[in-house]
Amino acid sequence: MVTGIDCSKDYFDIAVLKDHKVVFEKRFSNDSIGFGEALGHVLGSHIAMEATGPYYFQLARFFHEQGQSVSVVNPLVVRRFSQMQLSRTKTDKKDAVLIAKFTALTRPKEWVMPSKEILHIRNLESYLEGLKARRRMLYNQLHAFEAAATIDAKLNEEITTELEQYDKKILEKEKEIENLIAKSYARLSQNLRSIPGIGPRSASLLIILTDGFKMFENHKRLISYFGLAPRIYESGTSIKGKNHICKMGMGQVRKVLYMAATSAIRCNKACKELYERLRAKGKPHKVALIAAVNKLIKQSFAIAKTGREYQLQPS
Repeated sequence: MVTGIDCSKDYFDIAVLKDHKVVFEKRFSNDSIGFGEALGHVLGSHIAMEATGPYYFQLARFFHEQGQSVSVVNPLVVRRFSQMQLSRTKTDKKDAVLIAKFTALTRPKEWVMPSKEILHIRNLESYLEGLKARRRMLYNQLHAFEAAATIDAKLNEEITTELEQYDKKILEKEKEIENLIAKSYARLSQNLRSIPGIGPRSASLLIILTDGFKMFENHKRLISYFGLAPRIYESGTSIKGKNHICKMGMGQVRKVLYMAATSAIRCNKACKELYERLRAKGKPHKVALIAAVNKLIKQSFAIAKTGREYQLQPS
C-alpha cells in the first residue's frame, strides 16, 4: 500500500493506492488537527510527498515521528513522471494520485529527518541569502540613481548607511554560521577544507545541504541532487543537441562550487588534469569546469565518508 500526498499552504490531499487502485482520497487541513485525522488512513503504507517549499516539512516530520515510512521526492522528478504518463490534468487530487503511482513504481528512499543543528543552520543560511538579496536590490537602486545623476546628498547618505548596516549584519550571520559549523562539524569541515579548492563557504554549504553527508549513499546521487548531472539530448543519428547539466538542484550551491572549481583547476591536481584533458579534446570551458565541479564533489564525498583529510596523489 502506498500513499501520495500533495501539500499546499492551507491543506493537503492524500491518495491511497492498494494493488495499483485508488482506495481512498481526501483533503485535510495542513495543521496538527489534519495530521491526526489523516494518520489512521495511511498507517502501514509507504507515504510520499513532494518537497514543496516549507509546506511539506511539518507533515513529513509528523508521520516520521509516528513511525511511518516517509519519502520526500523532487517535484521535477514527479513532473517528468507525469509527462511519461501523458497526464494533462493538474489538480491537487490528481497530483496526489500521481505521486502515489510514482511511489508504487519507483519505491523512493526513506526520508531522513535532518538534525536540529542542521535545521537551525539552514534557517540562518536562508535568512543570510535574503539579506544578500535585499542588499543587492538596494545597491542596484543606488547605482541607478547615481547613473541618472538624480540623487540628492541626503538620500545618498541614507542608502549608504543602510548598505553599511546590511554589510555588518551579513558578516555577523556568516560568522554565526561558521561558528555553528565549527561547533557541530569541526572535523568534517576541517577535512573538507583540506581539499585544494574547497574553502570555508563551499565546505559549509556541502555540510548544510547534505546534513553532514548523511543523506546520500554515493557521490552520483549527490551530484544529481545539486543539479549537476549531465543531460544527454540525442535522437537517432540526425538530432544531436548540446549536453547540458540537468538543473534540478539548487542554484546557490552551484555558484559556490563553480567558484571552488575555478580555484581547483589551478591547485587541485586531479581537477587540473581533468580540466586540461577535456579542453585538449575541444570541450568548452564551462563543460570542463562542470566536470571539475563533479570531481570536487566526488572528492568531498570520499573525504566525508572516510573521515580522513585529503591526500595528494603521487605523480
